[in-house]
Amino acid sequence: MDQHIAESIGRPDLIRLDDRLVCLRFETMKVVSALAAVRHLLDSGVVRRGDTLLDSSSGIYAYALALACHRHGMRCHIVGSTTVDHTLRTQLAVLGATLEQMEPCSDLKLDQKRRVERIHEILAEHPEYHWMRQYHDDIHYLGYRPVVERIRAAAGSGALTVVGGVGSGASTGALARYLREDGSDVELVGVQPYGSVTFGSEHVADPEIIIAGIGSSIPFGNVAHDLYDTLHWISFDTALAGSVDLLRRHAVFAGLSTGAGYLAARHERERSPQRTVLFIAADTGHRYVDTVYARHREAAPIATLAPRDVTDRSELALPWSRMDWNRARA
Repeated sequence: MDQHIAESIGRPDLIRLDDRLVCLRFETMKVVSALAAVRHLLDSGVVRRGDTLLDSSSGIYAYALALACHRHGMRCHIVGSTTVDHTLRTQLAVLGATLEQMEPCSDLKLDQKRRVERIHEILAEHPEYHWMRQYHDDIHYLGYRPVVERIRAAAGSGALTVVGGVGSGASTGALARYLREDGSDVELVGVQPYGSVTFGSEHVADPEIIIAGIGSSIPFGNVAHDLYDTLHWISFDTALAGSVDLLRRHAVFAGLSTGAGYLAARHERERSPQRTVLFIAADTGHRYVDTVYARHREAAPIATLAPRDVTDRSELALPWSRMDWNRARA
């Protein structure tokens, strides 16, 4: 029996969509990494119960850290993106977390930069706070080991391709690292939005938005570039089509990054008939109802969508590009 709701929320479902396509579906994925990270900090004496944990978030990690703090008797302070919606603000308030939300800004790159600057200001005022550094600290890998054990039990020992948003690197990076420990044939496919600096697409702008949570306008310290075999850059409109098709075809209601991962996973499955492809659904679709699902009539049929294969990042172009990364370093 779970001792706290965070443990239940963090446990993913494995859903077989067809014979070689599997969805690793979370209610809120980053609860996995936040719970394990806070537990590790407590066990190692870096923090004590009652201390304040601080970080920046575009949404999912804010909720995850608030739950982890609730579970372990900590205080939580979040510097939130402009994308944090009313539902999440209300949940954070009731959970006792402090939220500082950035002023409305049409440029998510500037929003992310301002959040990091505010973190440093808060630390100067409150040096006793502990900055969780979700974008830089490898402790956020720890929570994914139990997830890997579940994947191994369900997927068997055959060739496996894991597909997911890169983001801070913790989820996809940890899954690949732990799955490969026994020498298994595991390929890792990362999904990025255009405009993200992590794999060098900052020179290509998406006319809609950067898909929050899977890209970055600043370098992230815990992205291990040499874990990734392949990269897909996917635009907002293309990811929207993927999200709508995933709900319509498979009844999986998930976020925008999941729509992007679903398209990339379908493409990789067709390229490698001998491999099982597993893609990550990091959160549910509730916060995307107005921005994505209400526009379902605009969604392009996914049969009309395919990536442009490139060999150099200078060739990247909207709406969808694919590149063999070959586990190269940054």
